[in-house]
Amino acid sequence: MEPQITVGLLTDATGAPLMIEAFEGNRAETKTMIPLIRGFVEAHGIADVVVVADAGMMSEQNLKDIEDAGWSFIVGGKIPEIPYAISQWRKQHPDAEPPDQLVLSQKQVMGVKADTRHRSVYFQYRADRARRTLHGVDQQLTKAANAVAGKTPVKRNRFITLSGARPSINRELEAKVKALAGWKSYVTNLDKPAEFVIGAYHQLWHVEHAFRMSKSDLKARPVYHHKKESIDAHLAVVFAALAVSHHIEQATGWTIKRFVRTFRQYRDVTLTLAGQTITASQPIPADEADILAKINNSDAH
Repeated sequence: MEPQITVGLLTDATGAPLMIEAFEGNRAETKTMIPLIRGFVEAHGIADVVVVADAGMMSEQNLKDIEDAGWSFIVGGKIPEIPYAISQWRKQHPDAEPPDQLVLSQKQVMGVKADTRHRSVYFQYRADRARRTLHGVDQQLTKAANAVAGKTPVKRNRFITLSGARPSINRELEAKVKALAGWKSYVTNLDKPAEFVIGAYHQLWHVEHAFRMSKSDLKARPVYHHKKESIDAHLAVVFAALAVSHHIEQATGWTIKRFVRTFRQYRDVTLTLAGQTITASQPIPADEADILAKINNSDAH
């Protein structure tokens, strides 16, 4: 059986890798983030740290560890129950749809009396997010209705409740999901306005883009190595290529996929005939030459 690994990746605001570390595969992301950040902070002597992450990567203990280390955090995630701020807005506007990008806020107090944690939670409504969610809910409800009516087999569906041998549609869950459609929460211990917190979280798409690139364009997976040294070496090569790819994209404005496809055809060929060496080069058009010049100029700076 091949070894399983978990890769810890710390990036800058553009998604470019700053620090990479490999952990045993049986360690969850919630167990790898804090050691990775602490190692980077200690190595570079950084004092002001703000951790931005999805809620799935952060446990409540992680958030406490971040605060105890003197750091700050911004965490985005789903909303399991209707919060007070949203329920109050609904009561005050019973027949209205929330305006697009409406932001509501409320304070949150966590922990026991001897270890109280004060946080701010921002709830943002996006109309397009609501449309996507409601469309998905309608599809699931249609499948649930067909299953309850006996038209299709009963399959896993969160809106189906099995009461004895007779399935039914969970209308309470339907109402809650529809009431929260379009809303997303952002939790922070920073004393910053909603625009700053939400804007910082939305920069995570750079990191997601970096991971998509590393898995596809850079052929980072699967990894068939059995020694930690080999795994570390493989990851070092992959993420060095990722850093070069980011540099090319920023210098040229092209995606790395377009860059590779365009320049893959240009090669130098060396032939030896009757003791004579001949080098043949395919000429590069002016547009492509301008792209290469941009990279050379960025390197010079």
